[in-house]
Amino acid sequence: MSQRTLSIIKPDGVAQGLIGEIYKRFADAGLKIIAARMLHLDDQQAREFYRVHCERPFYDDLVAYMTSGPIMVQVLEGVDAIDRNRELMGATNPADAARGTVRADFGESVERNVVHGSDGPGTAGEEIDFFFRRAELHPH
Repeated sequence: MSQRTLSIIKPDGVAQGLIGEIYKRFADAGLKIIAARMLHLDDQQAREFYRVHCERPFYDDLVAYMTSGPIMVQVLEGVDAIDRNRELMGATNPADAARGTVRADFGESVERNVVHGSDGPGTAGEEIDFFFRRAELHPH
């Protein structure tokens, strides 16, 4: 089933120059980028996006990290896009991620793990709407 998901290349991934490599992996997995933009989140945007974690002890560190540099945000479309993207990313902790995944290849730690991806259809819809208007999505 074709679906959409949100993907973020986090500040460490952008700083390492990994946008092209990660985009190639999307393409190789059959995922099409139907919207993309580079931006630098401010504190309020990061707090709003990660509000689900606001009670967690790592919340302030997460916000500081996500506002530390530019990010690349994209909407991916394809068959089982959510699961495919999550397979490409690998486990949240790069030490636990399967060989050949983005996080295993480039992640430093649970906190600095290069990428974010939606974890389900409901979350994907909310996250896409957070960053993009419907008119900005360009299906192939």
